[in-house]
Amino acid sequence: MKIWRSLPSQLARENKKFLYKVVKEGSRAREYEDALNWLVNAALVTKVYRIKAPGLPLFAYEDLSAFKLYLVDVGLLRRLSRLNPTVFREGNPLFSEFKGALTENFVLQSLVPRLDIAPSYWARLNPSYEVDFVVQWKNEIIPIEVKADMNIKSRSLKQYASLFADKTKLRVRFSLANLCFNEGVLNIPLFMADQAGRLFDLAYER
Repeated sequence: MKIWRSLPSQLARENKKFLYKVVKEGSRAREYEDALNWLVNAALVTKVYRIKAPGLPLFAYEDLSAFKLYLVDVGLLRRLSRLNPTVFREGNPLFSEFKGALTENFVLQSLVPRLDIAPSYWARLNPSYEVDFVVQWKNEIIPIEVKADMNIKSRSLKQYASLFADKTKLRVRFSLANLCFNEGVLNIPLFMADQAGRLFDLAYER
């Protein structure tokens, strides 16, 4: 329950890497590892591991010591966060940061059933860059950025593509902007998240 209750706090941070000290100050992995595995095995949370570089198979490049945790359902995250549903239509400026975490959870919830395994994510420090998700789609590796509104600037996605140009045929962004495919970037409206696989294939055909 301590891990479960800490999840909104874990996801509210800019760097969403799971930290045991957020669960309890001074705690260590060995104290909560069994409880964390129980939540994963019960399919209540999804573990998203960090990668330092893309490769096939993607899970072979995961750093098992660094991961993010998302809830299996975005509605559960809203309830756990004690957010009134009206916050989504009010445009409350206090909600701007956590809205990103909820949107990431929503996209992940749509992607997981369409993948053999959970996505990974890519992050780099000094300077700080983070691509929200990296997925293996058939024999391709696709970096994915998630935006909660119309802002489609993707600084980290550009950096990823620059570092791994020979391994990046397609970049994907989920946002409130319209469906479009331009200069190797596929923008998928959030309401079409469940169509991601079909849209990936269409983009590769082009």
